[in-house]
Amino acid sequence: MPGTVLLLAASPLGRGRLVDAAGVLPVLAAVAPAVLSGTDTANVVELADPLEPQAVLTRLRAAAAAPGPLTVYLVGQLHLDRRQHQPHLALARTTPATLRYTALPWHWIREELRLRSATDTALVVDLHTDAETWRHLAERGLDAGRHTAVYGRVAPPGGRRGLAEPAYMKAVATLLRSGHRPALDVLHQQALSRIPEETAGNLLLSGTGGHAPAFPVFPAAGAAPAPVTIPFPAPVPAPGTGDPHADISVAVRAGRHGDADGIAARYEADAVRAHGPGSEQTLHWTEVRADLAMFAGDPARSCRAWLAVAGARLAAGQAVDAPAVEAAVDRAHHQWARIDDTARARELGPALAELRLRVPGRRRGALENVQRQLRQLQDVR
Repeated sequence: MPGTVLLLAASPLGRGRLVDAAGVLPVLAAVAPAVLSGTDTANVVELADPLEPQAVLTRLRAAAAAPGPLTVYLVGQLHLDRRQHQPHLALARTTPATLRYTALPWHWIREELRLRSATDTALVVDLHTDAETWRHLAERGLDAGRHTAVYGRVAPPGGRRGLAEPAYMKAVATLLRSGHRPALDVLHQQALSRIPEETAGNLLLSGTGGHAPAFPVFPAAGAAPAPVTIPFPAPVPAPGTGDPHADISVAVRAGRHGDADGIAARYEADAVRAHGPGSEQTLHWTEVRADLAMFAGDPARSCRAWLAVAGARLAAGQAVDAPAVEAAVDRAHHQWARIDDTARARELGPALAELRLRVPGRRRGALENVQRQLRQLQDVR
């Protein structure tokens, strides 16, 4: 089965640019697709300084839905939005004032990859930060989700003038140009050994992602900075050993959508009994079932599930601009727009419009889009 590779390099075009992200793409692009992927054959998608977060999301979503292994090579810079202090990947048009609308929220990446198995999903990253974002990541870590293997580094603000170099990713690309891709943990260590001075004092990511614990970042006065490695758990169990996410991933890739939903439904029911219908444990499995409906080609069922998730989160007191709330409404909107059955679209439309009044989201004109489509649906009899 062929693999999929997404090469994403992004940084602002103006004075806010911290790193020459796109400069590493020619080196990566010179590597054979099969080597980038670690498979016999691979499809490669390249995004150099993209302009719109929705366009990046579309490419990421397609890559995440593709069968076979997925490797994302990501170079860029992270910043916090002023309202929620959530990490965002800056894109070409991003400025401090427009970050919320012109940058890619990091949790979008996490959400798109969450149904995949860590055995065939990896992020290789070379990320740079400003001082505020560096402190935030030092305290909270970089959450890539429980089922995504992450390798790379996050660099603090540079003390020198000029743009920082994506030295880690260049080292990775140079190693891969030999025509061989070792295991990613080995590749990671080989890359670090080539640039010890560049990665001194960096956060080093190695393993299956999740919320990293707090750790000391800044060395004592006069001490040489040392890299900080974020520890992650043991690998996710292989399918059939009791890990439901891995079993669901296998079922989806085999086209057994009913089996995949059945697994998720059992865990959802268990979560309701153990923790209650509005608990995070239950909502997680409702979200999984919503995504499974999308993979099965049932946008109406997916939309309905996402509407339920958004309603439950709001009822629990979560803010209208909380990332999980916005993500649920955005996904409901996305699936609603793909419903071919006019009656079902007309049925779900008012609930979506009501939610959009409360949760406008980051995409300007989202509410007007729903209202306009509802009017068009009312004219179809």
